[in-house]
Amino acid sequence: MNNNISPAGCLERLRVLDRERMHISRAAALLQWDQETYLPSGGIEERAEQLAVLEGLAHERLINNEVGELLGKLRDAFSLDNAVHNAQDEFPADDFIRVLHRDYEKAVKIPVDFVRECAKAEGLSQAAWIEARKHNNFAAFAPHLEKMLDFAKQKAAFWGWERTKLYDGLLDYYEPSLGVHELTAIFGPLRDRLQLLLQKIAAKPNPGNVFINHNFEKAKQEAFCREVLSGIGFDGKRGRMDISAHPFTTALGFNDVRITTRYAASDPLSGLFSVIHEGGHAFYELGLDKSLRYSSLAEGTSMGIHESQSRLWENVIGRSRVFWEPWYPRLKDYFSPELGTVDFESFYRTVNNVVPGPIRVEADEVSYSLHIILRFELEEKLFSGKLSVNELPEAWNAGMKDYLNVECTGDAEGVLQDVHWSMGAFGYFPSYALGNLYALQFWNKLQEDIGTTDQMLRRRDYGTIHSWLRDNIHHKGRCKKPAELIMDVTGNLLSADSFFRYIEQKYTELYGL
Repeated sequence: MNNNISPAGCLERLRVLDRERMHISRAAALLQWDQETYLPSGGIEERAEQLAVLEGLAHERLINNEVGELLGKLRDAFSLDNAVHNAQDEFPADDFIRVLHRDYEKAVKIPVDFVRECAKAEGLSQAAWIEARKHNNFAAFAPHLEKMLDFAKQKAAFWGWERTKLYDGLLDYYEPSLGVHELTAIFGPLRDRLQLLLQKIAAKPNPGNVFINHNFEKAKQEAFCREVLSGIGFDGKRGRMDISAHPFTTALGFNDVRITTRYAASDPLSGLFSVIHEGGHAFYELGLDKSLRYSSLAEGTSMGIHESQSRLWENVIGRSRVFWEPWYPRLKDYFSPELGTVDFESFYRTVNNVVPGPIRVEADEVSYSLHIILRFELEEKLFSGKLSVNELPEAWNAGMKDYLNVECTGDAEGVLQDVHWSMGAFGYFPSYALGNLYALQFWNKLQEDIGTTDQMLRRRDYGTIHSWLRDNIHHKGRCKKPAELIMDVTGNLLSADSFFRYIEQKYTELYGL
């Protein structure tokens, strides 16, 4: 590398290298998306090898010596030469250097061969999970889970975490600065308060489910979901929706964000709420500032913040009375024989019916976080050695009974229901519950800034809401750490108080507590 190159020249070269790596990573993401949607079953093994090659290449691009040298020069110049800040496109160079340096420091500690081996194992693991779930057979998946758990432990060890703190390292990857100690301090009181609220609700008459004994044609469900997704602001020219075994969102580019869902014939809301949830993720990716495109800043700042956007759209907006006042008549247009005699109040009660069940993605607002807290506690035990992989189904079922008074009838609706562990995504689950907490703090501030949103939602006018979220959250990408973002936007640190006040007020009114 030319040692006489200016800070501005170093920045430009670093951006070129980062852009190339991002393109490789997006290509790998495209193959992963295809594996979950359209890949023939016979192509799984070869796809795993393809992913291993691409992810290995992306890793090599990040850890090459030139990236390290450029980062070193720029960090030295950062406090001495402001020229690096004056890019014509107002690119936030200081944030870019900080974020890429963090990524580089993590990646350079992990051998390329390990990345390739892990990527290949992940592809095979996900395929094995799909089959095991289909046949309700945890034992068939257990060897793959053992391998993914071992890879996760090795990764945290490579990053420099002590043997007793490996899980903290993975938690920090998804939500910086929040480890077992911090999450236990948040989740413990939240668990107790939610369990108490569930007990109070259980003592009240259940309003029932208006969908029982009906079959809702999946083609009509899909048509309605597409209408709602477009109606709430999803740009079909910049994304698409497909079907997968487990709903997910992936960004393949600045103007290419894919979401997936799945449909249940007995419940037209199951697929819809997945669509709205994944739509919230897509809005975040599609709302990134143009100056960040093709760079490491063009992502959500943490998974907890990302989940705040999906949980806000799915629950705070999507399960509200004012959201459904204009949309319920459209749902009845699609399913007039099935819902023709169902009045709005009965439907609204069904939307917000609190009946703890085994499936996380179909859980009501009150019980949902308990699903997450259980997964967090099981992961902690797996990493601390208090629990083995073979003991996991029994521990899962016991936890579901203890926390939610729910009996799991088999592995498919129990320990095999989520895709995350097959991907090696240990430490990811807490992001969902954190997303609930972040969402309500953001929502309260949004209402404070723009006024009540009731009339906007009744008019199906979501523009002002989108604008506030883009300006305050989406545009920033990874320029702010999650703790900085929540403080900058709301003036407060992360807390469960706003979420619980919302939950308690809403369900006290619904159930007359």
